[in-house]
Amino acid sequence: MKTLLIGVALAAIALVCVRPAAAQIGIVSVTGGRVEGVTADGVTSFKGIPFAAPPVGKLRWRAPQPVRRWTGIKQADHFAPGCMQDARWIKLFGEPPAMSEDCLYLNVWTPVRSARERLPVMVWIYGGGFTEGMTSQPVYDGTRLAQKGVVLVSVAYRLGAFGFLADPWLSAESPRHVSGNYGLRDMIAALEWVRANIAHFGGDPSCVTIFGESAGGAAVMMLAASPAAQGLYQRAISESGGEALNPANDEGTLTVEPLATAEANGRRFLAQLAASDLAVARALPADVIQKAEPSGLTPFTPILDGDILPGNEYELYQADRFNDTPVLVGTNADEGRIFTPAGVTPARFDAQIRARYGRHADAILAVYPHVTNAQAEQAARDVLRDSTFAWDSWAWALLQSEKGHGKAYLYYFDQGSPQAPAGSIHSAELGFVFDNLGALIQRDGTGGLSLPPPADDPTLASVVSGYWVNFAKTGNPNGLGLPHWPAFSASSQRVMYLDTHPRAGPVPNARQLKVLDAYFAWLREEAKKKQAN
Repeated sequence: MKTLLIGVALAAIALVCVRPAAAQIGIVSVTGGRVEGVTADGVTSFKGIPFAAPPVGKLRWRAPQPVRRWTGIKQADHFAPGCMQDARWIKLFGEPPAMSEDCLYLNVWTPVRSARERLPVMVWIYGGGFTEGMTSQPVYDGTRLAQKGVVLVSVAYRLGAFGFLADPWLSAESPRHVSGNYGLRDMIAALEWVRANIAHFGGDPSCVTIFGESAGGAAVMMLAASPAAQGLYQRAISESGGEALNPANDEGTLTVEPLATAEANGRRFLAQLAASDLAVARALPADVIQKAEPSGLTPFTPILDGDILPGNEYELYQADRFNDTPVLVGTNADEGRIFTPAGVTPARFDAQIRARYGRHADAILAVYPHVTNAQAEQAARDVLRDSTFAWDSWAWALLQSEKGHGKAYLYYFDQGSPQAPAGSIHSAELGFVFDNLGALIQRDGTGGLSLPPPADDPTLASVVSGYWVNFAKTGNPNGLGLPHWPAFSASSQRVMYLDTHPRAGPVPNARQLKVLDAYFAWLREEAKKKQAN
């Protein structure tokens, strides 16, 4: 009965926020010119608004440049092409029909009747390992969140080699003598656009929440420690963001490389392309560069450039060098399922852990039961979940609660289904966050794609999206008709279970996270010793 009442209450709130189509704003002046949106279901959407100049030709591998002005009224009625990425992803997701280097565009959904309104703003950053992703995926449609009383913005950013290639030539020509991280600079440029323009859409530029999933969630973590993002947002949500705080990944290598290492990777890549200088490299067709980039894991991801990312985020927080805002972070129950192969035996799991963790292996093995084949497979998935995603979320919540003034809120999403009996897989929460159930295409355990689980729960979608919107409005997810979500702290480590019966409880993998915490602390100390030598 309580769950039913929650759903009824949230449905009523959503109905109040839907405005008659005739009352919506339609034409808006923004940096560069005027745009005209499309109104439906009480929300006006503006798609394909440029927030920077096309990063092509001489602007390839440069920080985003100012928007070029246009004449007349730009019809903002369709998504721009996705940024350059493996064409297979474009085909799998079906949208958009094309990809291009000319991709620095954003989209706005607003429910306002007048630009004089000042609604909270939510800025979405897509995931995809920094090598794939696009704003036009159906699950990212902002209509339902806008109907709940926010202005929703989704931003595109450069990916792979186009977004993160570093090189000594590029660093030499830069005023700050750094290169790479162009994708992160795109996000910051989009936030600057929001600050300058969102009031024209009825949004409040002083009440901005950045939120993202997977690589987008990791980007949110990185922006939280980036001086360049200071003051551009007031709240942060990271869904399954990882490998931003911990210094090593599952292969034992650095997750966020230093500039010198990234420059060496970039120099090898340009040599592979037979680019004798930057002019030659910038004249290469985009598809030639894309085809030369390794598929799957790529060396072109965010780096510690000393500028946008001045250092390891964990250590920056410890040194009180971060953007202090409320944070809402969390992970899914079975994050590791799509990243780990089947057929892990107890002996294989034992060998893998010993190979990676060395002297810490016994402590790790002790908290991940692996006596049977079924236990070993689950343990392999859980280790990946905890080391790649959950530890970062838990550690960030701890750091924010200890070092900052803004509160931290931690969640554990666990909406199981017949397709995911061990719990929700990576990205499974997206349809619930955007209240767009049925719009998400998920990867299955074999690396392919599958339709969303049939056990979608509209009531849970209302609860989850309600929490997210409340947090964007006030910095606190709690609100009328929702189960109480306590703030997280070192002395009260409570997590919100987001499942059929939302409730607060102890962190389910606390023992495992504490063991990993000791391992990552050791890794940080080892890294300091190497730097000292």
